[in-house]
Amino acid sequence: MAVQKSKKSPSRRNMKRSHDGLDNPALAVEPTTGEVHLRHHVSPTGFYKGKKVIQDKPE
Repeated sequence: MAVQKSKKSPSRRNMKRSHDGLDNPALAVEPTTGEVHLRHHVSPTGFYKGKKVIQDKPE
């Protein structure tokens, strides 16, 4: 079993937890459809930066 050589100080302990308090994901609004989606991702309807990049499947 591993045994630590010396006690970890409260400062070091809290540095390990520094990323636990992350903010909400960055969201963007599509200018053409008004949909909310993750930044740098294609919206659910296939638009990216106001242009249609994914064509709908023909039924």
